[in-house]
Amino acid sequence: MANIASQKKRILRTERERVENRRLTSAIKTHFHRLEKAAETGDADSVQTEHRDLVSRIDKAVQRGAIHRRNGARKKSRAARVATSA
Repeated sequence: MANIASQKKRILRTERERVENRRLTSAIKTHFHRLEKAAETGDADSVQTEHRDLVSRIDKAVQRGAIHRRNGARKKSRAARVATSA
């Protein structure tokens, strides 16, 4: 454990940020699984809503810095491929 006060604060802040980033990336994975499941059933409306929700989650994660913008673009491209195949 650090002895310097600013370093102690930095450790706490880093942990808070890590948990938030983890929450955002986990939500993206969950929404992607939902999209895949909706695509398997073939319901066009649910595929459309799941795709819209997933793209929104990805954009928010990129905006907050949880994932890199190119990683976000790759995920959105993959999601679009899954959505159009349904």
